[in-house]
Amino acid sequence: MMEKARLRKNVWEKLKQVAVPDSRFHYEFSHFIPDFEGSELCVEKVREMDIYKNSKLLFITPDNCMEKLREKAIVDGKTFVMPTYGIRRGFVVLERKLVPVGKEDFAATLDGAEKFGKRISLKDIAYPCKFDIVFTGVSLVNTAGMRFGKGEGFFDLEWGMLSEVGSVDELTPVVVIAHDVQVVEIDLPVEPHDTVADIIVTPTRVIFTGSKFKKPKGVNWKLITKEMLDEIPPLKELAEMKKVKLEDLYK
Repeated sequence: MMEKARLRKNVWEKLKQVAVPDSRFHYEFSHFIPDFEGSELCVEKVREMDIYKNSKLLFITPDNCMEKLREKAIVDGKTFVMPTYGIRRGFVVLERKLVPVGKEDFAATLDGAEKFGKRISLKDIAYPCKFDIVFTGVSLVNTAGMRFGKGEGFFDLEWGMLSEVGSVDELTPVVVIAHDVQVVEIDLPVEPHDTVADIIVTPTRVIFTGSKFKKPKGVNWKLITKEMLDEIPPLKELAEMKKVKLEDLYK
């Protein structure tokens, strides 16, 4: 954990030079993943990819660097599911018919998604719904696809829940949008619940990682606290769906 914290801090210092400050969290990158100079170039690279052109259903995290992608996904007629901040109000789905013409940019923000998005349960997301692509931001990622978030584990938990209900699997491509300063050429420590990236898109390049790491399957219930169950509705819903005996977890 100390090594992860050190690596994040090193990248965050460089990120300050190119990041867009958040209206609430300023440059406190432990609370959010920022937008950055050139993120619109990343989005245009994504839109040129065949996997994107052929996709219908996307999962896009609420990270600030994903805002332009969410906007263009609406314009391009894609349907996508987005977690609310901290997953505390579950998931919302956005699609063309839900967003008035001219409001795509606002709908792509966290506040706009709350206004125009439709609340969706984990049961609604479950197989046979399958995500064509999963998009996420990062604090840092290496060229082998090993990624670190901001340290709260939300994306790994989201992936775990989605894999539990069959809407993602080992073949679901994970695409990271990041600034070049967030991409490192060093080995990173790997834990069983860490979700790896298949493609990294920066303002200057597209990296196909050919990752040798397997994507995790399901939720590691031993890592789930009672507070998490109380604060994250889809997690509690999943526990009920899977008939997890919560009392056994906290003996």
